[in-house]
Amino acid sequence: MTERFTGNFTQQEPIPDAGIEAALSVLRHGRLHRYNVAAGELSETALLEQEFAAATGARFALAVASGGYALGCALRAVGVGPGDRVLTNAFTLAPVPGAIASVGAVPVFVEVTESLVIDLDDLAAKLDGARALMLSHMRGHLCDMDRLMALCDAAGVVVIEDCAHTMGAAWDGVPSGRHGAVGCYSTQTYKHMNSGEGGFLVTDDEEIAARAVILSGSYMLYERHLAAPGPEVFERVKYHTPNVSGRMDNLRAAILRPQLALLDDQVRRWNERYRVVEDGLRDTPGLTVVERHEKETYVGSSLQFLLLDWAPEMVQEALARCADRGVELKWFGGAEPVAFTSRYDSWRYADSVPMPASDRILAGIVDMRLPLTFSLEDCAQIARIVRAEVSAVWQQG
Repeated sequence: MTERFTGNFTQQEPIPDAGIEAALSVLRHGRLHRYNVAAGELSETALLEQEFAAATGARFALAVASGGYALGCALRAVGVGPGDRVLTNAFTLAPVPGAIASVGAVPVFVEVTESLVIDLDDLAAKLDGARALMLSHMRGHLCDMDRLMALCDAAGVVVIEDCAHTMGAAWDGVPSGRHGAVGCYSTQTYKHMNSGEGGFLVTDDEEIAARAVILSGSYMLYERHLAAPGPEVFERVKYHTPNVSGRMDNLRAAILRPQLALLDDQVRRWNERYRVVEDGLRDTPGLTVVERHEKETYVGSSLQFLLLDWAPEMVQEALARCADRGVELKWFGGAEPVAFTSRYDSWRYADSVPMPASDRILAGIVDMRLPLTFSLEDCAQIARIVRAEVSAVWQQG
């Protein structure tokens, strides 16, 4: 009998009991707004920021309404403005070029490699005249951060890291988000901590941090932050920084604090599942496993493989066959954007030129989520199904 997977690729684990109790406490006292505290009370949001700064080793942290807000806030805080050229990966998600366009800057796309990371040779060729690089660690893949930072530092290009998929990851022992001037994270439901929507911004630069706090809607209440610079830094920037409200509320912060305490164990569990699927897919005819660099500590909350140089109709047939057996796969090779699988040429607000090398890779990227609600046995079954259906289509071709 042909086996069929019956799990749900979008079902996350429940919020920890400690998070539920903390959320109920906030609901009972009603002080949801980030600055609404009782006498002597420290807000959930301020405490979460302090704990996240400690977890990443950053001097300063700001909890915000979404990962996308963190990206836009970071651009404004480092001084990017209308007409500035901001580099980013050709393989990323819409909030990244969207954040760049939202401040009036010009997205400039950089090639991607078969390792699904930014092409550092192409980056080197495009650094001249760029104001910043918004580096997307897309789907949790980290490039050679040592070489990247050397290139950008030499060119005077500010690096903002999009760590939506790399919370808990590291390059050569340094946490993701801690190489560039700013690291931005997401706590959207499908990320590594779940508040529905939410995010963080971290930095060691006191003026960037102060601008970000004021941008997030501090209403000059910045003394209530626990992971922010001193009042003298705010005095230097407060009259010249606009309010673009977006700091996280106390309810979401309460849900996230217990999850942050569990993050290391969650990373371990994701990677167990990732390795089971990865091992099951190795040596599948026509399928390329994306190899990881030895310096990379990753978080396997999703898995990508390549069907390089396959005809589009063959890829679609393989995905349809897997779907018939309960395995939900997404493809970045479609001509039209579908859900989150848009590409650099989908974003018509951002001018682009054809990138044949990246187009070939994007046309072969197949993507799947690996929620922690899957058991290791589930992951082995998923790998068997994908292996069987990809092999069958490959043999037909």
